Amino acid sequence: MKKLLLLVSCAALVGCADDQENIQAWMAEQAAGMRGVVKPLPEIKPFPVVDYAAASQIEPFLATRIEPDSGRKVGGGALRPNLDRRREPLEAYPLETLRMVGVLTQGNASHALVQADKSLYQVKVGNYLGQDFGVVTAINESAVSLRELVEDVNGDWVERTSSLQLQERQEAGK
Repeated sequence: MKKLLLLVSCAALVGCADDQENIQAWMAEQAAGMRGVVKPLPEIKPFPVVDYAAASQIEPFLATRIEPDSGRKVGGGALRPNLDRRREPLEAYPLETLRMVGVLTQGNASHALVQADKSLYQVKVGNYLGQDFGVVTAINESAVSLRELVEDVNGDWVERTSSLQLQERQEAGK
């Protein structure tokens, strides 16, 4: 068995001899006929030089242009919400989701009925509604008037008036 293995190994080594002249000649013959043709590159047209004429104007991307004035205190101003007071339940809802469904009047006092989700709340002048620190300023038969405080881009508080209109009863069949 060992002799057979030795004989096969010797035959394999003889087959790997360094006789590659035929292969080298064939490759040289094939390479001689394979010359690629490359098209010349197109001529590059020069572009005219354009001077930047806006260098002396205001740079729109400077940080000083975006930031508020340094002499002005951010968040300053006379208006500002009272953050220390106790929050009311209707301040958890955006004003767009609240519905005025009625008015109760007893003597000189008027109370608006406001629906949030499926709960009904009585609201009087001075109560807070909505997420923008809206305080009820007036209640009449058809609407609740609000004064909201919203923060502008400079950090100042700005007063905005809104109203919550009485919602007509929707018919069950429609």
